[in-house]
Amino acid sequence: MANLGFQLLGFTLALFGWLGVIASTAMPEWKRSAYGSGSIITAISIYEGLWMSCASQSTGQIQCKVYDSLLNLDGSLQAARALMVVSALLCFIGICVAIVGMKCTRMMSDNEVTKGRVAIIGGVVLIVGGLACLIAVSFYTHRIIQAFYDLYTPVQARYEIGSAVFVGFAGSCLVLLGGSFLCCSCTSKPQSSKPPRSRPVTQPNSGPRSNREFV
Repeated sequence: MANLGFQLLGFTLALFGWLGVIASTAMPEWKRSAYGSGSIITAISIYEGLWMSCASQSTGQIQCKVYDSLLNLDGSLQAARALMVVSALLCFIGICVAIVGMKCTRMMSDNEVTKGRVAIIGGVVLIVGGLACLIAVSFYTHRIIQAFYDLYTPVQARYEIGSAVFVGFAGSCLVLLGGSFLCCSCTSKPQSSKPPRSRPVTQPNSGPRSNREFV
């Protein structure tokens, strides 16, 4: 029962983490415009994501535009986009593999040892997917902070961390926890049901009997 509980908990965490990774990939607010000087007054806020950039006006109107060219994008943006897509695919594969190896499913139920190993493989794939997402959001956050504190960056071109980055951090942590719990639910090899063989009891040698006992 303990292994089943770990598997269910790990699968639930991995599923919610995978949804967080997908949401983070699709959200347009990976970074938002920041103005460090109080004398600058603007009615437009700019958001940039992995796939599009948006402009929000003070009236509530939002206009978004998909990036026209892939080659004109910054290298950090291309790397983050590739890692997030790979992370989402790996998490999907890991969840599918984990479903096959979980004890609550009937697939491969005739061999518990192989079924447990399949669950561990699913957990390893989920861990790799979570690390890919964590690397993407960490690298993108580092570039935003580095450009923000750069003295040569104009005030109008400075950005802050967007909400999609925090969603990505949360999703990657959930996926990593879920994959770890699935790996910890290893099914040991069933022991043989045969009773242990008892060792013969040897009596101490009392020496040769005397012939007088038979008289």
